[in-house]
Amino acid sequence: MYYLKQRWNGEGGYREVLAIAVPLILSTASWSVQHFVDRMFLSWYAPETIAAAMPAGMVYFSIVSIFMGTAGYASTFVAQYYGAGRYDRIGAVLWQGVYVSFLGGFVLICAIPFAETIFQWVGHEKTVQYNEVAYFRIICLGGGPYIASYALSGFYSGRGKTWPVMWVNIFATAVNLILDYVLIFGHWGFPEMGIKGAGIATVIAGIFSFFVFLVLISSAAHNRIYHTINRWRPEKELFVRLLRFGLPSGVQFLLEMASFTIFILLVGRLGTASLAASNIAFNINTLAFMPMIGCGIAISMLVGQYLGANKPDLAQTSVYSGFHLTFAYMTSIAAAYVLLPEIFVAPFALQADPQGFAEIYSYSVILLRFVAVYSIFDTMNIIFTSAIKGAGDTRFVMLMTVLLSLFILIIPTYLAIVVFKHGLMVSWVLATIYVIVLGLSFYLRFIGGKWKSMRVIEQAPPAARAGSIKWGRNVK
Repeated sequence: MYYLKQRWNGEGGYREVLAIAVPLILSTASWSVQHFVDRMFLSWYAPETIAAAMPAGMVYFSIVSIFMGTAGYASTFVAQYYGAGRYDRIGAVLWQGVYVSFLGGFVLICAIPFAETIFQWVGHEKTVQYNEVAYFRIICLGGGPYIASYALSGFYSGRGKTWPVMWVNIFATAVNLILDYVLIFGHWGFPEMGIKGAGIATVIAGIFSFFVFLVLISSAAHNRIYHTINRWRPEKELFVRLLRFGLPSGVQFLLEMASFTIFILLVGRLGTASLAASNIAFNINTLAFMPMIGCGIAISMLVGQYLGANKPDLAQTSVYSGFHLTFAYMTSIAAAYVLLPEIFVAPFALQADPQGFAEIYSYSVILLRFVAVYSIFDTMNIIFTSAIKGAGDTRFVMLMTVLLSLFILIIPTYLAIVVFKHGLMVSWVLATIYVIVLGLSFYLRFIGGKWKSMRVIEQAPPAARAGSIKWGRNVK
């Protein structure tokens, strides 16, 4: 009993993790609800739109993820600067993240003319291809502001002040869902736009999020303490340092998204029913998975803060606290996937054609059993990856993701579907093995302990160190 009390109240304990994680969990849950309802509306609209949304969205996110992972890594710098008491460097690193978003937005706009070529190569049915191209072209227009909002949110998450992040994301989700309802089906005098309407809603919500974060960080108080406005100029050394640590994080993010994108595209060769069922299974998993991402972000920030304050043992304690909490949560969800799969699949069938949806429904129920198995190991993947990335061990994460995604997921799935003509179940066995091995690999790296001696921030000059001692901080 004494141990549990200490584990709850102590530094790096459950209470501290939850104080930071709960707003992030609610924030990422709002993303999950947004994607879930968006896909549900599209499944009501037409089978080809729900079949197209996931592949097109994943191709888009595979491009945006490298820039989002790089720009978003500014939050780790914020955490370590904050832990070290060096508040004057926080605004500068945020703006370096925004400059990464400018580049990302430009690349996404350049990708628009290649949309038809990309989805013709994929080889899905013509009606699905048409919707994939339309959706991809629209959401690429909003990539820059979406990446920039992710960078600016690091001002709050990196300092452990996560409630503003939650509220901004909840309001952005509300904007998206209202516009989804209006533009997909053509309500309130607006034209019926189908999947194009879903894309427009996503773009507007991303722009909304960016401007709200920009207004919030621009306050006089924030600028006085953290220099959020007057340090807007590019800083070559800091920008290069952000790329040095953030780019491997972005590449890892890209590889994870690209590997599952390729997986989905290959599954699409098995037919619309297999593709739609896989989309539904992944979207149901996202509803439970995204809150774990929130806890992972909290762990990464606590590791950064404690390492910035030179307290690696407390960093380790916080990681295990986060793992205990997420493992208990995800085990419960996995049991529900196995015992009550119909509850999760039923919303997608609610207004779909019963005869046309029957095969998709039966596949989806089976695929949730695979999700149940790999989601438990995905807990290890998220928490221990977040921990070592919070220290700066991003190159290992990138290299391991390259090797495992290539040799366990992508190549075997291609051989199974294209060469040996196996069906849906063999493909999902491979995806499950991939997640299991990934989670175990990052756990072994974490217990190796190399991350404890890593830092992403530069060493402070003597005057800055004296200042931080004079008006330092309590990491809690």
